[in-house]
Amino acid sequence: MKLTVDIEKKLPGFSLCADFSVETEVLALLGASGSGKSLTLKCIAGIEKPDKGRIVLGDRVLFDSEKKINLPARKRGVGYLFQDYALFPKMTVLKNIMISGANVEEAEKYLSEFRLEKKKNSYPGTLSGGEKQRTAIARMLASKPEIILFDEPFSALDNYLKSMLEFEIITMLRRHPVPAVFVSHDRNEVYRIADKIAVLDNGMLYKVRDKKDFFKNPGSVSAARLTGCKNITGLRRLDDGLFFADDWGIRLKIKEPGNAKYAGFRAHYFSRTDTAEKFNCFDCEITGVIEDTFSTVILFKERGFDNAVPLYWEITKEEAEEILRLERIYLKLDSDRLILLDR
Repeated sequence: MKLTVDIEKKLPGFSLCADFSVETEVLALLGASGSGKSLTLKCIAGIEKPDKGRIVLGDRVLFDSEKKINLPARKRGVGYLFQDYALFPKMTVLKNIMISGANVEEAEKYLSEFRLEKKKNSYPGTLSGGEKQRTAIARMLASKPEIILFDEPFSALDNYLKSMLEFEIITMLRRHPVPAVFVSHDRNEVYRIADKIAVLDNGMLYKVRDKKDFFKNPGSVSAARLTGCKNITGLRRLDDGLFFADDWGIRLKIKEPGNAKYAGFRAHYFSRTDTAEKFNCFDCEITGVIEDTFSTVILFKERGFDNAVPLYWEITKEEAEEILRLERIYLKLDSDRLILLDR
């Protein structure tokens, strides 16, 4: 089974242009709020109508603007997990599952699969957040969908429930293998759940990538930020073949720069050195310290470079205690770990 999407839709002050395909795997649409992620899902599901283009699932055309085809949502074979779960408040858990077309025997199987047997006669208002989501997943599967859409399904959950339900969804997708599109702005949950990633940036969807390749080479500044890279600088080529990092205030030696206009470096990749070096090295001036739950982030800039943007260096708390006692700190970055960006 394969889903192919090639659509455009215009709203006041916003245009969506999405062109991608997904087979029996999980494709994540990663983007900031307002980038068009949920709108893309709604177009696939038949909740919104694109202005032009085609949506094809297997051998069925769900939407074709030229041929005037626009199947209603109920005939598309799409399972949609909403952010708020959209359970019917006056129906029990069992009835919520059965409304998707399952008989009692089938519904009982889903109750068992998602550990809801003791809640089958309960109403949504009495359920915990995790129970509501498991009910919503069971109801969605009871409709026997040909594709599953996830619209930020963990946004209302605490960290413990989120980790539990991530595992539920990963397990469920293995048991019920269909194409799936997962929408999120959280890079960590995307990495754990998805096989492939496409970035949506202000309505424009960029090339679908393998997730490991995407995190290693995001390609653009906006995509790099979505992967969690906090240290990004503009690049300026110098006469001696080196580059000047305009936002960091240091000279960089880059082995294969290509057409790179920017460079990024992850906060946990810096290494210490005893002396200042001519390139790829910071003489650090500490500008701030942020203590996280299990690590410490040290903010620093190149000493004497007034226009420098502070950089993030993430280390263990034990390392931070030792380092913050030093009078002088030199940090080196490995050019092999530079993230080169062309836009």
